[in-house]
Amino acid sequence: MKLPIVAYGDPVLKKVCPPIEQDYPDLKQLISNMYETMYNAHGVGLAAPQIGLAIRLFIVDTGVDEDEKAFKRTFINAEILEETGEPWAFNEGCLSIPDIREDVMRKPNIRIRYYDENWELHEEEVTGMPARVIQHEYDHIQGKLFTETLSLLRKRMLKSKLDAISKGNVKVDYKMRFPQQSRRR
Repeated sequence: MKLPIVAYGDPVLKKVCPPIEQDYPDLKQLISNMYETMYNAHGVGLAAPQIGLAIRLFIVDTGVDEDEKAFKRTFINAEILEETGEPWAFNEGCLSIPDIREDVMRKPNIRIRYYDENWELHEEEVTGMPARVIQHEYDHIQGKLFTETLSLLRKRMLKSKLDAISKGNVKVDYKMRFPQQSRRR
């Protein structure tokens, strides 16, 4: 089932998410719905807060890279243990903040500990684009959006666009939930 993606301005996107237990209700179905939602929106990652759930869960599927390697993972109760390397800029976007893309500096290597969808514990080193996507989604479960990494001047320049998104004044080809629209009802 495709779920609505929560738009910029919703308080759930600012919450630091607590861990979940293995008996979290309908977890397998939730993960399946998240993948369907992400693929429908043409994303490469999706965090639970983006569908309105303040829990430590996110998914990543960067597709096949230049070495023909696929990177698809489900991250439950993830913890980034280390970020290393020289930070590099890349133009990032976010399904919760459509039509805005900005250069974000991130380190190219991470070490992360997490449970997968079968509750198997992993500790893994990830590099390059998959590491960047993981850091972006991890920020979501930490209550942080990529726009917070921008300069004060850049944030001011984007304010009217961000306000428009939270009001629902944006066109997307996937279902969204807008915080300022729901307040009016």
